[in-house]
Amino acid sequence: MCGIIGYTGKGDAKEIMLDALELLEYRGYDSAGIALLKDGRTQMIKRAGRVKDLRNLCARINPEGQCGIGHTRWATHGGVCDENAHPHRFGSVTLIHNGIIENYRELIDKYELEGSLISETDSEVVAAVLQHFYQGDPYSAIRRTVLKLKGTFALAIMFDDQPDQIFAVRNVSPIVVAATADGAILSSDVAAIVPFTTDYFVMPELHVVCLKPDKIEMYDLSGDHAKIDWLKVDWDVSRSGKGGYPFYMEKEIMEQPQVIGETILPRVKEGMPDFSEEGIPDPVFADCKRICVIACGTAMHAGLVGKSLIQWVIGIHVDVVMASEFMYNDPVVDKDTLVIAISQSGETIDTLEALKFARKCGSPSISIVNVKGASIARASEYVIYTNAGPEIAVASTKAYTTQLAVLYLITARMALARGIWDEQKAKAFMEELLRVPGVIERVLETKEEIHRLAGCIINARDVFMIGRGLDYSILLEGSLKLKEVSYIHSEAYASGELKHGTIALITEDTPVIAMVTQEKLKSKELSNIREVQSRGARVVLLMKEGETLNEGEQWSCVYRLPVMEDPFMVMPASVVLQLIAYYVSLDKGLDVDKPRNLAKVVTVE
Repeated sequence: MCGIIGYTGKGDAKEIMLDALELLEYRGYDSAGIALLKDGRTQMIKRAGRVKDLRNLCARINPEGQCGIGHTRWATHGGVCDENAHPHRFGSVTLIHNGIIENYRELIDKYELEGSLISETDSEVVAAVLQHFYQGDPYSAIRRTVLKLKGTFALAIMFDDQPDQIFAVRNVSPIVVAATADGAILSSDVAAIVPFTTDYFVMPELHVVCLKPDKIEMYDLSGDHAKIDWLKVDWDVSRSGKGGYPFYMEKEIMEQPQVIGETILPRVKEGMPDFSEEGIPDPVFADCKRICVIACGTAMHAGLVGKSLIQWVIGIHVDVVMASEFMYNDPVVDKDTLVIAISQSGETIDTLEALKFARKCGSPSISIVNVKGASIARASEYVIYTNAGPEIAVASTKAYTTQLAVLYLITARMALARGIWDEQKAKAFMEELLRVPGVIERVLETKEEIHRLAGCIINARDVFMIGRGLDYSILLEGSLKLKEVSYIHSEAYASGELKHGTIALITEDTPVIAMVTQEKLKSKELSNIREVQSRGARVVLLMKEGETLNEGEQWSCVYRLPVMEDPFMVMPASVVLQLIAYYVSLDKGLDVDKPRNLAKVVTVE
């Protein structure tokens, strides 16, 4: 979850690392620090707080060096304080760490470290074990240390007597590496390296990389040279900035028409859904007897929409499973179960471990991810990349809607492969899907109206969201967005369940966001809305343009959504819910992009 950076070369390492840490801050922002190696001496500057606080401290100290490592932390071991901030140093070893060392207490006892450690972190223990083994050969010390570690780790390491060199090793937690015009750089995320180059590689697990100003070398744990597989960033580098918006979240919401189009269009051939570029043969879609979607958080909510679509069109059973619970609930997956893993980063550890388990059970697998070469992509049999580009805000928006777009494409291809649809029906479905970017553009043109909607709930302590069918699926995501960025308690409920307990929580003036986009459920949904109105709830109603309401009924706010066929209404409705959450957070004066206690990429269980 933490952000790590390392640079060696001819540039100003301090400024390069500080700039990179600001790009990586969505991975953790409890504390930050850098270490610079110059003339056999390592200087560390670190503190609790944001990267901007570290930058101010560096401006006063003005450290110098052209080789360094840096870190922005999401706390796992030990509280938030200067001592627990990274980097950590023991003897002549300085390192940064992303992950969790599960056996750190055993290592403290084995190497008699009690009383010699400054911090409460598992990371400093790794530095101490490295120092124990270090006798002038970095590779030997790293290999011997790695064999003692249990858990996940991405380590970037400097040794005082190894000038201008950074060593790295990883297990599960990601590291990407690149050569720049004037040196070499590593990071936990591609976003930090795109200002320097578009060519990079993902470190394989349990390999050691050495960065020098003029070259990059990689070895396996046996000490043999290993081949580097280079990848290329395929998004516009200019997308990495805020583009004039006050927050990344607004910029990323506004990018959705473009990125959804870029996700759909390459997979449409002669009006038909096509996965030939991904190499996915039709039998993968045709032969499965059931589907299991594995995901967490927002990606899981995308999976719930996919479940409704696939069960409606294909008529086969679809499970959507929280990845964090998958292996602990005796999962039933086999060669007849198509597993679909969904993750924006492709590094979500719960999803990765669940996917690996499913593959051991013989399940065919497709991953839907946004980052080339990510761990989940490499662990999957087939991969479909969303074309969302870099998503920096912690609260996911465009990654979610591009995941939805892929699930619509999968549904259409599966219907064709199984002979459920003929070409005419598939083309009609695809024509409606291709309308989505334009319809979302229309929603975005009304963002000031949506801003006024947000005013209906800004002072609420609790907000409830109610809907049925697909509406309920997207309200789960809308409720999560509101909780994430505004800190308002929000819950989404299937409207029919209100009478089974939840309606007791509805009090006078409680804001309720109600979604009515599914024609077959309209009358039932309106009846449920009247039930909460009769208890004094203030209702914000989202429904299709052209739908009539009974005269005399009282609504706090009504927003009319552009009309699409019912299964596609989730797309414009999702964007409205994203904007409501964004404007509530903005108007409360909160840090929209960096909600408290959250990190973008979850790489620890």
